[in-house]
Amino acid sequence: MAGPGNGPLTEIYDRLYAAYGPQRWWPGNSEFEIIAGAILTQSAAWSNVERALANLKAAGAISPQGIAALSEGELAELIRPSGYYNAKARKLKAFVRLLGERAGRDLERLLALPSAELRTLLLATHGIGPETADAILLYAAGRPVFVIDAYTRRTFSRLGLSPEIDSYASWQRQFSESLPPDAKIFNEYHALIVRHGKEVCRKRPLCHACPLSVICPTGVAAGVA
Repeated sequence: MAGPGNGPLTEIYDRLYAAYGPQRWWPGNSEFEIIAGAILTQSAAWSNVERALANLKAAGAISPQGIAALSEGELAELIRPSGYYNAKARKLKAFVRLLGERAGRDLERLLALPSAELRTLLLATHGIGPETADAILLYAAGRPVFVIDAYTRRTFSRLGLSPEIDSYASWQRQFSESLPPDAKIFNEYHALIVRHGKEVCRKRPLCHACPLSVICPTGVAAGVA
């Protein structure tokens, strides 16, 4: 995929894409599965989320109707592998309630709402914060909304590219103002950042294996560049 314009964020994108290739995110066979995954992945490894989603599929519950038909306790047991399962059961139930109240459980209708309205509704829903809301907007609704997560903050702080104010909105603004509003680019970029953060730019970075080391102050300081 061609780089998104010019500037340092474009160079970083190009280097990550050259190193890792297309990520084909988000894993999921339907918009609802993507949304469920976005909620379940909070504070959880994706391998554990996959086990929880597999349990929901086996129970025929990977749909708004399926979630609604389960008691909170039954749902919690199915998603136990994802951790914090009681809390996440409440979050899934809250999303399904939102869907019922605002769109008659018609997910396409909900996802068709204007981005600002949809984001406001999601943020007002129990258990959905900015990162989860934006993941839903980007990956389920296909909106050009950049998702900010811990991997983004860590990697770009080490690159010397953190905003003056360390807030979610400031981080998001930095990306939105530097890149064209293209959902496909935002999708790929965020997925590449996650891949890089998991494999290389860890809490203890593997600078010797980093495709960004030559432009990263942390890599330069480590004597890798």
